[in-house]
Amino acid sequence: MIKILLSFALTATLFTSCYTEVLVDDFDDEQSISLNQLLRSHELWYVDINSTVGYGETPFLQKAFTISFINGVLYANNNIAGLGANGDGFGIDVGEYDAYDMILDVQHDIDGFSTFDVFQVDSNTIELYNPNNDTSYFLDGYQRSNFDYDFVFYDNIHYFLQEYDAWEKTYTSEFGAINEFDNENYLQFLAGGNDSTFRSSQDDNGLNPNNLIWDYTGVYGIGDVSGNEFLKILTLDYDFLDNEYFELSVINDSKIELFHPASETVYEFEGRGYIQYLKTSNTKGKVKVSEDKKRKFKKDKVANPRENTRV
Repeated sequence: MIKILLSFALTATLFTSCYTEVLVDDFDDEQSISLNQLLRSHELWYVDINSTVGYGETPFLQKAFTISFINGVLYANNNIAGLGANGDGFGIDVGEYDAYDMILDVQHDIDGFSTFDVFQVDSNTIELYNPNNDTSYFLDGYQRSNFDYDFVFYDNIHYFLQEYDAWEKTYTSEFGAINEFDNENYLQFLAGGNDSTFRSSQDDNGLNPNNLIWDYTGVYGIGDVSGNEFLKILTLDYDFLDNEYFELSVINDSKIELFHPASETVYEFEGRGYIQYLKTSNTKGKVKVSEDKKRKFKKDKVANPRENTRV
């Protein structure tokens, strides 16, 4: 289970950064330390996807929750499952980088070459400007000891549900009223599009996810519970059942609990077919290199004020 690495008081500040054109005049391009020293000044750089400026996309940054720069090797946390544990908190090796004269060159294992102009916004924030697509990503710096892995996990729990080919029902409580959902043995949460499509199957337990017949496809949503960061509301929209509501709790990185208030039944589902995004030779699971996994913006993108800044 995800370990709590930071008090709840710090979670309020994790995503408070917002950058607009008015900040352009505040950028200080003259650095008192080298770019390598700047990149290594924080163990983790959180990709604040909602502060991205511009209309382009750099694929490996769209996938990553955090990136780290360690002796020429680029590490990333691309998965929610195992966040805080994979690679001692750094994630997995996803490529190589070279840093010089405030320019960062990245050779990504899957996405290939990208180059960035680097600007220091403040002591804890840097901007990576990609001149090839006129888009800036803003990264917030943390040490592993003060990064709230739990908050990131639960704030992005829909990605966690998508990181398995299927969720198999492994437990149904003896208490609780009989209801139609008792017949559902598998759930699948699909990545891509609007991240809101689920499928369900009544096939027998113990099957390979690749052999499942999906009986129903619908829309799902996840909501917060006031005062409880670790509990979510999962809504499954069944045409023939109307909406089914569950209290969603995470037991560990591959098991969830669904409490069905209408029947007071408790279900447990275990993930089958873990999808490790950008797998390396020493990681488990299978590689997923298609574009279906991509972090989404929570607000409209705006035009990039940094245009043609590189000499």
